[in-house]
Amino acid sequence: MRILIVNTSEDTGGAAVAANRLMVALNNNGVKAKMLVKEKNSDKLTVIGLSHPWRQQWHFLWERLCIWLSLHGRRKHLFEVDIANSGTDITSLPEFKEADVIHLHWINQGMLSLKDIRRIMEKKPVVWTMHDMWPATGICHLTMDCRHFTTHCSHCNYLPGQGNDNDLSSRVWRRKEKMFDGKRITLVACSEWLAGEARKSALLQNQRVVTIPNPIDSQLFCPQNKKTARKALELPVEGKIILFVSQRVTNPNKGIDYLVKAIQHLTTTDPTSKEHISVAILGGHAEEVVQQLALPAYPLGYVSDPHRIAQVYNAADVFVMPSLSENLPNTIMEAMACGVPCVGFQVGGIPEMIDHQVNGYVAAVRQSDDLAKGIRYVLDEADYELLSHNCVKKVAQHYSPQSVANRYIHIYNKVLRPTEN
Repeated sequence: MRILIVNTSEDTGGAAVAANRLMVALNNNGVKAKMLVKEKNSDKLTVIGLSHPWRQQWHFLWERLCIWLSLHGRRKHLFEVDIANSGTDITSLPEFKEADVIHLHWINQGMLSLKDIRRIMEKKPVVWTMHDMWPATGICHLTMDCRHFTTHCSHCNYLPGQGNDNDLSSRVWRRKEKMFDGKRITLVACSEWLAGEARKSALLQNQRVVTIPNPIDSQLFCPQNKKTARKALELPVEGKIILFVSQRVTNPNKGIDYLVKAIQHLTTTDPTSKEHISVAILGGHAEEVVQQLALPAYPLGYVSDPHRIAQVYNAADVFVMPSLSENLPNTIMEAMACGVPCVGFQVGGIPEMIDHQVNGYVAAVRQSDDLAKGIRYVLDEADYELLSHNCVKKVAQHYSPQSVANRYIHIYNKVLRPTEN
């Protein structure tokens, strides 16, 4: 069986990480899998980059220009929506022709247009892993509190004046309806929450939606000596460390403001915490938030080396994810694989990963005081060794590469023999 995985980026972002891990898992389980990306950055033989980089840049810029005009020249939300009006036809590539199944992942920002996706559907069986809500909406990746996707997208909250009956979201919705018309594909959500939302989308009523989590490299992300990790990262060897991770730390959706308030609550209720608790921040723009924190903080910047990322997790005592919207975050999976208990809000797929007071703490949404309570619970009140053990156990049972690969292979077999389903 030959599988072609298609993702915009090779190594940047959660979808790229998940797609790479799946490719490795499939190849280790008897499937010949390759990955097609917009721009190849590695020397991996199983990764193919699209040719003519200037064309890929043009597709990206043209789409952004069209969105910018619809935003009336405003930058706000410019990178929070996608319209897939420009992209590359991959159906003539030899890797496409030799593949039995085309497996789409995150294909936005000029990788594939809606017309390109339709061409793919017409020529090959398609499996599409949803890393967010974009396949089920008009233009947005995060629906937040909007429910228009359950009927027909319009009056979009991302557009000036909250749109209208025939706004950009409505027009792209109709194009997506044409893209899916008469075609049956299998969409894979990484969490039960996302699958439930996808099934409510009027766009996907005739499509099959299943749930398979992302895999993790448990040989890389595993418990290591905490003091050794801290010394390597030049973090305090003694005391306890709270970890916050985001590709861009200042992204409001990642909830850094709630962490700032939670830490303020911690230090107010226990002023001595400043003497034995610190915060490590992994991600771009980390240095911009250090001064906001009431505890000693260490900005680690953006790190792409997975071995160093594993070190960062192992240096921490608790991983905090105060995001306002998440699917099945790789970061929680990675932290748990390293035996680090996690604290997060009850949003998206987070409660599926964090079992409340079993391997971490699930806080009420947008409640900084409850977030602080969760941090305190992990650091001071719970049986920490038991929490850590339960973290590793959960990852081994649910997110192992072999388990995830076998579930995808079952899906591939079903789409290759639809008459038997």
